[in-house]
Amino acid sequence: MFDPDIAPSGTLLGLLQRGRGDGTLHALAAQRADALAALEQCVLRDPRHDWRVESRSLYYARLYSELEGPLDGIEQHLFSPDDLGGPDGAAGPDEHRCGLALSVLGHLAGYGRRDAVLLLRRYAAEGGSWEWALDELAVRDDDEPLRALGPAVLARFPRTPEGDARLAAALREAYEPRPWRLWAEDPDPAVSDRVRKASEQTAFDRWQRQMRPAGPTPGWSVRAVLDWAEEGLAADPPQHRDAPAARCLAAVAGPEDRAELLDAARGGPDAARAAALRHLADRQDRAALDLVEAAAADPSEIVARAALESFARMRSVAAVTRARVWSAREDALGAAAARMLACRGGAQDADRVLGALRRLVQHEGADADGLAELVEGTGRLRIDCAAPVLRHIYRETSSSQLRGVAAHALACTDPSFGAGLAVECLWDCEETTRELAAGAATTADVRVLAQLRRLAADPAEEAEVQTAVRGRLSSGEPAR
Repeated sequence: MFDPDIAPSGTLLGLLQRGRGDGTLHALAAQRADALAALEQCVLRDPRHDWRVESRSLYYARLYSELEGPLDGIEQHLFSPDDLGGPDGAAGPDEHRCGLALSVLGHLAGYGRRDAVLLLRRYAAEGGSWEWALDELAVRDDDEPLRALGPAVLARFPRTPEGDARLAAALREAYEPRPWRLWAEDPDPAVSDRVRKASEQTAFDRWQRQMRPAGPTPGWSVRAVLDWAEEGLAADPPQHRDAPAARCLAAVAGPEDRAELLDAARGGPDAARAAALRHLADRQDRAALDLVEAAAADPSEIVARAALESFARMRSVAAVTRARVWSAREDALGAAAARMLACRGGAQDADRVLGALRRLVQHEGADADGLAELVEGTGRLRIDCAAPVLRHIYRETSSSQLRGVAAHALACTDPSFGAGLAVECLWDCEETTRELAAGAATTADVRVLAQLRRLAADPAEEAEVQTAVRGRLSSGEPAR
């Protein structure tokens, strides 16, 4: 099922929200007002499921440039009363609300849009998520305008111990240090002295963190580690220590401790059982697979999760052999087994992987958890008959990352990819997808060479994409 905020894939809004290449092509062919309205909705209401792994800002900035779109809507969004959070900013600014808009402005500034630069400067001085705007300016603006922002930024931090501590934290967490270095050299002592002092405090705080323990640590025995893992669940709030406890067991457990670890993995308290299970699976213990099978059906979420994650990390031939048996199951362990076969199975597993892929798409849709591994596996195993379901996932998923995985799988399984979806991929929001298309798209389509030249000349394009594009352009390849 799709997120209710994501429009159908056949609409202009749905294409733009997904970051598909067809979104740009349809927007340029649509009425300008309709295209700008859909584009603005995407920028102001970030459609991504996970902004950490999905790209959109350059994609939207390019379309703003192509359409010569005004920035009034972004300005109103950034400086609305909601920018600072709750009443008097009590809830704090929401970076998710403004982050995409600020990133788009950053790319537009790189394209020479003066209005974007001015908006970023104003927001850095007045806005709630000012750090993001400052980072965008740090890599694009000149020294003097950046230096002029110093007093406005420092005014956010009162000259109190609490304010000085917040200033030091802001300096320490800054992604781009350039503005702070400029302020540290500012001719005005009111600016430079305070930034230097915050910088010294940051260095002292870092030294202190390195010198003192980061938190509670277990004793130096198997029993102490297992008890420490269990004590985490009794804390308020609960601390899930089974994974770090398993890493500690790797250092303290010896062959003589196997019986104790087996007992814990079979029937110990939840956290201790999960830790012992992870340790035994990581050591490829001969009993680990049976323990995983029993634990995967346990009603305890901690134990079941540890079993599935432990199995996913196993690399032995025995684990792949057992996965062939489990892949017929219709539970979480069966799904994990199918993913293992997709990643590490052989040609004899093609039907199992394809069957699991079809079932998952049929039951949970094109955005289901675990699809990426199965999709990648169809490409790795070159399952040609998977092309129809891969094309469905490509068109329907709202995840641009998963769409990119589907595109790479189609390049291995679908002979028509170069003349079909690869052409659209040249305009995709994900750089890895554009890089793939640069080598795969047939030049028989007149749009391909024009877009390749455009990407080669775009200063904002990623280096890997430009390398692929220039290699293609310099190859002298005839149109196909």
